[in-house]
Amino acid sequence: MNRVLRAALCVAIACGGSAVVARAATSPDQLGTVEFPNSCNAAAKPSIISGVAFMHSFQYQQSEEAFVQAAKADPKCAIALWGEAMARYHQLWDNPDAIALTNGRDELAEAQKLKTGTPLERGYIDAAAAYFKKDPKLSYADRTRAYSEAMAKVHTANPDDVDASTFYALSLVSLAYKDEKNASDLRKQALAILQPLFLSHPNHPGVAHYIIHAADTPQLASQGLDAARAYAKIAPDSSHALHMPSHIFVRLGLWQESVDSNIAASNAAAEAEKAHGGEDHYQFHAMDYLAYSYVQMGQAAKADAVLADLKNVPGANAHHIATRQSYLDARNALDLHRWKDAAALPVLEIDQADLAPTYWAKAIGSARTGDAASAKANLDKLVVAVAARNERDKKDGNEVKDGKPVDQLEAEAWVAFAEKRGDDAVASMRAAAERQESEDFEDVVIPAREMLGDLFLELNRPDLAVKEYLATLKNVAPNRFDSQFGAAVAANKNGDPGNARDYAVALQHRCGTDADRPEIRQLSMTIDKRWPH
Repeated sequence: MNRVLRAALCVAIACGGSAVVARAATSPDQLGTVEFPNSCNAAAKPSIISGVAFMHSFQYQQSEEAFVQAAKADPKCAIALWGEAMARYHQLWDNPDAIALTNGRDELAEAQKLKTGTPLERGYIDAAAAYFKKDPKLSYADRTRAYSEAMAKVHTANPDDVDASTFYALSLVSLAYKDEKNASDLRKQALAILQPLFLSHPNHPGVAHYIIHAADTPQLASQGLDAARAYAKIAPDSSHALHMPSHIFVRLGLWQESVDSNIAASNAAAEAEKAHGGEDHYQFHAMDYLAYSYVQMGQAAKADAVLADLKNVPGANAHHIATRQSYLDARNALDLHRWKDAAALPVLEIDQADLAPTYWAKAIGSARTGDAASAKANLDKLVVAVAARNERDKKDGNEVKDGKPVDQLEAEAWVAFAEKRGDDAVASMRAAAERQESEDFEDVVIPAREMLGDLFLELNRPDLAVKEYLATLKNVAPNRFDSQFGAAVAANKNGDPGNARDYAVALQHRCGTDADRPEIRQLSMTIDKRWPH
């Protein structure tokens, strides 16, 4: 972590470490009600509770600082060393590097040597040690599985402990990221643990947070809506807690709620960074979702403004800004159908592995403007960038799956279209859609199935286009602007003006009067002049 929370942490705490409301001294806002009984001395208990509360909201650097304070207050507090180690394990974000693994292992070894703590505390420590074990043959998937299996024992031995249950449920979600074959079942197992806890512990930050992550797929998203609408109120001191509900809002196409969530998260992250209590990625992540949500509401100017403001993120260096700018500019250009802008995107001086989005957009933009040669040239550069990305992923311990990735298949499809190879274009795009939907794909993406609808529309097959647009709206990305717009246009071309008008009117109502995308004006003119009222 680059920075630590400077302000002292405090909590209102009862004797023995019973349920408390965790608070940060710099703000009156709550981090949620945390139940984490521990055997540390009275001076250390407040920091232990704060550390766990921050950990439940993935505010890892604040969590680490709190546990460091606890260890200073009570050198025999083994669970504080557990907390320091666990703050290095960002379960759903990235894998700890060699240094983090070594440091975490050392902290846990020291905790085990102390031979202090309750059986529950020692269970936490042993479970973490299973992840940080010194064994170069262990993959990150192996470590994740070992940790989850150890946490299953902790959960079984302590069935009434809310934190033991929530940490175990989180381990199942983390394992789902590593075990794609069983991912759906693992997520459902996590939800089966968490949903009852949400009723009995409605103010616990981890319960609500992990429900959102467990339900963060198109198929499960509706099961996370109640938790999403509660989480920001549970832990408003956490910028991540303010943002996380938007994962469910985006999956369900609740664009205004996503906008509200990410405006609050972005502002909170900026304030935390200015106070040296945060990291720039919290704000970048919120801005990513904010721009995407504005696009789906038809508000292109607001989306553009978010991207223009990336350079003003407090504490962000030029390389971080350029990396995120390249990705968001690429997605924004394609999502707004600005084909010329996409084709003309500058190639920024960033890592080769991070240039894939730029060449993806340039290839598709060139193809959509009829420049097949430029499209093919950019596709070739995309292949090189994808290879660099794969090498980095392997180095970081991430799985690299066989076959062409979704972005490459999408670009190949549009290049084939530009080269008048319609059947090849459809085959590549269908492969992209099938691969994307077989994976736990991100929510703020342009769905490949929607692109398949676009492709059929360009190939003058509006009947097939309507089918793919409606499948996108039903199964992949509800209320996406382009799928709704595409369905209206394709239905009208397919001789179905009644449904075309229904799709168009629904899109207009959803976007509201602030929409400035030209497609909205196009629909208004078409409805008034050609489609039945």
